[in-house]
Amino acid sequence: MNVKTRQRPKTRNPEDARAIPLSTAAEEGVLTDSASEPEADMASATLAAAAEPADLRPDHIETGRELALTDFSPPSVGVGERLIRMAYRMGIPGSMLSSPMGKKTRTRLLATVSNTVPGNRVAGTAIRAGHFLIHGAKTPVAHVDYAGAGRVTPPLEKVVHSFSWLTDLEACGPREQGAPVAERILSSWLQANPNAPAKPGKGPAWSVGNTGMRLMNWLVHAPLILSGDKAFRSRVLMHIAETARWLDRHVTRADDRLAEVAGWCGIVAAGLLLPDGRPRRLYGEAGLIKALGELMGDDGGVLSRSPLAQMEAIALLVRLRNCYHATRRDAPEAMERVVEMLVPPLLTLTHGDGSLGSWQGAWAVDGEEVGALVKASGVRTRPLRDVRQWGYQRVVATKTILQFDTSPPPMPQQARYGCASTLAFELSHAGQRLIVNCGGAASGGGLVPVRLEQGLRATAAHSSLTLDDANSTAILINGAIGSGVTEVDVDRKTLPQDNGTTATRLEASHNGYAGRYGLTHQRILILRDDGTELRGEDLLLPSGRKGKRGKVGFAIRFHLGPDVDVSLAPDGQGAGLALPDGSYWQFRSGAGTVELEDSLWVDGQGRPQATQQLVIQGLVSRGGGNFGWLLKKMS
Repeated sequence: MNVKTRQRPKTRNPEDARAIPLSTAAEEGVLTDSASEPEADMASATLAAAAEPADLRPDHIETGRELALTDFSPPSVGVGERLIRMAYRMGIPGSMLSSPMGKKTRTRLLATVSNTVPGNRVAGTAIRAGHFLIHGAKTPVAHVDYAGAGRVTPPLEKVVHSFSWLTDLEACGPREQGAPVAERILSSWLQANPNAPAKPGKGPAWSVGNTGMRLMNWLVHAPLILSGDKAFRSRVLMHIAETARWLDRHVTRADDRLAEVAGWCGIVAAGLLLPDGRPRRLYGEAGLIKALGELMGDDGGVLSRSPLAQMEAIALLVRLRNCYHATRRDAPEAMERVVEMLVPPLLTLTHGDGSLGSWQGAWAVDGEEVGALVKASGVRTRPLRDVRQWGYQRVVATKTILQFDTSPPPMPQQARYGCASTLAFELSHAGQRLIVNCGGAASGGGLVPVRLEQGLRATAAHSSLTLDDANSTAILINGAIGSGVTEVDVDRKTLPQDNGTTATRLEASHNGYAGRYGLTHQRILILRDDGTELRGEDLLLPSGRKGKRGKVGFAIRFHLGPDVDVSLAPDGQGAGLALPDGSYWQFRSGAGTVELEDSLWVDGQGRPQATQQLVIQGLVSRGGGNFGWLLKKMS
């Protein structure tokens, strides 16, 4: 298989989506991209329990590819409903369309939603104790400026104004104990935000993404915020109705596609759970399906390439499905199929313990959290090993898992925490991380200082090669990404070995350094199928017909997992790596002296952990060079 990945266009026309044809036969020595992985490739024991055995017949197609949508058309409705949807979009009130005689309906909730998306019990307990707990950092509830005039860190802003903390509060105890806490915080928030602004952008409270998630959480967790006196309930219900009307007008003015999806989810939920909601629901369903088509690629990966965004999209749709079930309706078939498409790419980035790799601003989200979300989705599937559009390759060799980034970074309008991670990799053995990326740019503002965000997005924060301490793609302030990698070539093959076994060979190259240094970075990774040996080679090739003169500094970094005990070899050409399970790995370099430097890794709760990294560095001719290395399990 030889794949060329180019930078994605700014938007994706839903009508251009097509099902991906798959070949059931592989060329000799070349892997196809459709086969489901063996039993040992389950992300964790939790996911293994939820996995459905794959049909191993030759014509079986991996879940997710099988479900590629041919289009993202609105749910099929009759002529009358189409007219209602069009009229509502033009601004005719839902009450007039639902009750032509003009009888006004009292604002109330039509059903109680049973939430299946798990919350964080520790964070919920912290809220009951009087503070928000965000990635290890505590902020007193009483000290938060709910009006948004005194800006706080982005993670805290999102938790406070999206009311995602209601899920955590619900998870930590019975409703009778959580409701008074929820109502006190909501009362303070309503006092600071009595009316919706004329348009989005007037502070974090009224961004489309936070508003859509807030409306959804108010509706899903209504028992926590509507258990007080009648006057307070009436006030909250009026604000819910006003928020829904505000979203109707401004949902398309979101900061990015995921925020727009959150806005549409809030609109549909309000259409399901508020009186006279049929026109709003029809309007919202059409907008949601279109927004989903522009959020994700045909393989199910969101265009921001972030596993955090992938999880958020799944959680939004699962909550919305809960709203449908509360009103005894089935969710639209297209929405259910989207959920089924979103899960396999997420599992692609899980290690043996079920936790996530650290990619595109994400931290190593805990396996229990990932497993609980997958369980809530109801999707029984396995990871994809080759998610071409999302841009990640996955190789499973018994207990060893390799993840490899083979795509340009996301476009600036698609991601807030895009990283210059092209050709970086992660490696784990038996659920223990051996080679990692630092990760965690999106957690800046908890225990990870905000000032580190830009550095955590840099190429040097990933296990890859850098030239002249420069990023392969420019990392700009405020989450922006500049010029750099625009094209990646990928080739994946199965190779026979001398001892009768096989190995998986991944070869990829990018042009991120071509413009500045006239060099193309190519990386070759060969992982034996018994998982005991990873051979690597980094090549710098002239990008033009004639190489430039002079030399440039290079550095190849291998960030080590937090539990790796490392010792440098006496000859300076390698290192010994001991894992907690007693296994011992040897790293050898054929490219120069191996040095040991400090590093940082952001754990499953978004907290920084001190770790170390192996570094090979020196000068290389502008005419090119190659650097080989080996990582081998000794015992």
